[in-house]
Amino acid sequence: MIPIQMLSILLTLSSPCAVEGSLQEATRRPLEHEDCLRWRALTGAQLSRTGTWALWELRPPDKGDGELRARELDGEREHVVARGASARFDFDERLVLCRVDPEREAVLAAEKEKKKEAERPKAALGILDLESGELVRVERVSSFAVPEEGGGWVAYKHFEEAKKKGPEKPEPEAGEPEAKAEEEKEEKKKKDKKDGTRLVLRDLAGGSWRAFEHATEYTFNEDGSRLVFVISSKDGTGDGVYLVEPGGEELIEVLAGEGHYKSLRFDESGTRLAFLTDRDDYQAEEPTWALYLWTADTGAAQKLAAKGTEGVPEGWSVSPSRNLRFSESGARILFGTAPIPEPEPEEVPADERVTLDVWSWTDGFIQPQQLRRLEQGRRRSYLAVALLSENPPRVVQLANERIPEAYLAAKGDSPWALGVSSLPYRRMTSWDTDAPQDVYLARVAEGEWSLRIEACPGRPSQSLGGKYLSWWDAEQRAWMVMDVEGGEARNASRGIPHPVHYELHDTPSHPRSYGTGGWLAEDAGLLVYDKHDLWLVDPRHPEHPRSITEGVGRREDLRFRRIPLDREEPTIDPSAPMLLSAFHHRDKSAGFWRDRVEGEGAPDMLIMMARSFSPPIKAKDADRVRFTRSSFEEFPDLWVSDLDFAEPMRISHANPCQDEYLWGSAELVEWTSSDGTALQGILYKPEGFDPSRKYPLLSYFYERSSDRMHSHHTPVPGGSSIRYPFYTSRGYLVFVPDIPYKTGYPGQSAEHSVVSGILSLIDEGFVDPEAIGIQGHSWGGYQVAHLVTRTRMFAAAVSGAPVSNMTSAYGGIRWGSGMSRQWQYERSQSRIGGTLWEALPLYVENSPLFFAEEIETPVLILHNDEDGAVPWYQGIELFMALRRLSKPAWMLNYNDEGHGLRRFAHRRDYAVRMQQFFDHFLKGAPAPRWIEEGVPAIEKGRSLGLEPAGASRRAW
Repeated sequence: MIPIQMLSILLTLSSPCAVEGSLQEATRRPLEHEDCLRWRALTGAQLSRTGTWALWELRPPDKGDGELRARELDGEREHVVARGASARFDFDERLVLCRVDPEREAVLAAEKEKKKEAERPKAALGILDLESGELVRVERVSSFAVPEEGGGWVAYKHFEEAKKKGPEKPEPEAGEPEAKAEEEKEEKKKKDKKDGTRLVLRDLAGGSWRAFEHATEYTFNEDGSRLVFVISSKDGTGDGVYLVEPGGEELIEVLAGEGHYKSLRFDESGTRLAFLTDRDDYQAEEPTWALYLWTADTGAAQKLAAKGTEGVPEGWSVSPSRNLRFSESGARILFGTAPIPEPEPEEVPADERVTLDVWSWTDGFIQPQQLRRLEQGRRRSYLAVALLSENPPRVVQLANERIPEAYLAAKGDSPWALGVSSLPYRRMTSWDTDAPQDVYLARVAEGEWSLRIEACPGRPSQSLGGKYLSWWDAEQRAWMVMDVEGGEARNASRGIPHPVHYELHDTPSHPRSYGTGGWLAEDAGLLVYDKHDLWLVDPRHPEHPRSITEGVGRREDLRFRRIPLDREEPTIDPSAPMLLSAFHHRDKSAGFWRDRVEGEGAPDMLIMMARSFSPPIKAKDADRVRFTRSSFEEFPDLWVSDLDFAEPMRISHANPCQDEYLWGSAELVEWTSSDGTALQGILYKPEGFDPSRKYPLLSYFYERSSDRMHSHHTPVPGGSSIRYPFYTSRGYLVFVPDIPYKTGYPGQSAEHSVVSGILSLIDEGFVDPEAIGIQGHSWGGYQVAHLVTRTRMFAAAVSGAPVSNMTSAYGGIRWGSGMSRQWQYERSQSRIGGTLWEALPLYVENSPLFFAEEIETPVLILHNDEDGAVPWYQGIELFMALRRLSKPAWMLNYNDEGHGLRRFAHRRDYAVRMQQFFDHFLKGAPAPRWIEEGVPAIEKGRSLGLEPAGASRRAW
């Protein structure tokens, strides 16, 4: 086997599998770890506006050099851009514009040489001619933009140029302390100010261009008739917002003056521009911001809101943290305000400084949670609107510190605002997943809130037309609606004769809904899902719903769900055809059907296959869609089709190298658990499976997985779990059972499902009962740890990030979010269903730590020291118990890693160690040194211990 440190070298020396094109060997072979690094991910797929071209990116797993592909769908042309990414079609579909990344090898070399950031290799802009395939490069481009609805122009901004070395600056002369302090303050302000770089506006047809220095933010209006940008320099020269009309000569000054400018937003017509600036208050120690509006007809910029403006609360100002937005009609600007921050306190000498956190039982969020949200709190803004239809425009403050969240439906034009506050119930979030919130309504023109629902059990939203509030009431297991104009809440789903809540819900909390499919135009009806079908509910008279899908889903054991194809039209036209996704609950096949809201006809099947499909995405101006299709054997390549799915066409072939290797197959299996529950799971079999042979078996599990029967899994090393095709390629069976849970007995529930499922496979005669292993991570890692205390069925177990002691974990912190862990045990996944004091025996019974003396299975634990979900002391407790009991155990701690492995080198290493661990204990392979002897701390960074036991300890 090739050493782990050499894998990156091999990647550099070998060609990507897509380039090889043909098999080098007639016989397929098992996967090795270095083979897995050949697989590429397909990302960035898109169709051109008229559906004549498609784009996609192919990315290797280790941040290596990828490629961009453009294919003509009704012709023969296909173009490849090495290292192309973030591509866009121009409006005329003559060109593709993309980022061209520097070669990975050059980037690594610059990092090794510790070059300054400005001196390192940078991305270029690539302009690909779709007719000829010619690529024009523009070097050192940091970003680019093209108009949404207009062609012919591109704007792009260059990276900062490396500064040339000049003579050293003389030492500053001594001066008066007050003057020096003022100079330092001014210098600090200049350093905080971003110095822009060169912006270029380029004619894509003729090639002519125009440059503007010191630009930062920039954007086109929708049709490309205007480009607006910000000029910023440290000395303030030329600071301001400027506008040009492509093809014209005039540079229009929108607003100028020393300061910061940001958040440039055109309205839909492109004739009005909103932006933020602090130029009016720039000389203050803590400058405040203002909202401006420029209009093309006057050519002037008008200040709409700032501190002291009528409508802005006293002591508040415009917040730069919230992006601006015009309502769809252009009659409003939605922006943010916030209290003006208190001045920074004078610095206290280090030996007098007090640094502490004060925890109080009255805190809404506990201190760790507050600290994790500190920056978010400092940037918090509160929704306000500028009413442009009034003369002069008027500001109305909506959200405030008592009602911090406010929303406007109808794309910002609703006459009503919805306000939500969870402040009175924040303490509950430490132990309850279903904390309520108070719901308010206000007429936007007035901004006066009235409490409409106290302690609402769901989170309301406004209907798209703004006439109703709707929310899922998990306590009543019903969809509720309420008129915004007044009236009581009513059960909108009460007439549906089947449950509209998730019927397999098995945590000690209220169940979620099956969801809704959207509102009809004018809020005339709401589509509600049950397990199988779509129902049309009249919010005024919900007692008489109508099954849109005519009960076909329930009769055929299908799940129908609406797929919105026109994302610019959020409401549903009842007379228009409606695309539905379909999924068969029993056999896991999937596909697409067609129906419409009007009429009584049954839905029409378009396509159904033993495959998994991604939601189709339609070309903007053509009846053509793109999607991916996959199975265990079939990579989710890109497909295109018309809206009938009559002749779908695969247009990508991302990983032909798969044909070189043994792979395997996926099979749905069914059995009855030891507590009498009918269950399903997935059995992945090696290629050429022979039922008369005995195979080693690995079992992985996490909640319910059988619905993902036709999902594809690449062998690329993951951040937490085994890769199924890697092990089937090497002769293993892999079993993934579904696990339903009983409150209070999560460990026992796993036993009933996993053990009974494996026993049913042993009864089939093809499983070696002496060669069974299990692997899981997080919640799955806990169940692995529990299972090995209850049975000696397993010859090896890998437990990733496990909770081993629920009594100590209950009072712990999820450091990634700062949240208490109590809610997890009382109401969520850990499923105990009570407090530590109410259910102490259950906490003990479900804690593997207290039964560690029963473990006879060799256990490999993964737990990293920066785990923000499961504190890593949980893994330590289990390891230390097993060590004290002289049980065979190992623990891997990848330094500075979190709940799952992020660094690719760590992922590769973990994949190698799991394979070595299972091969040794299930197949009798020789043990590597890290298993046989460990790796002493003195060898850290010098040897990984992956070599065979007894081999030389020098670093590979």
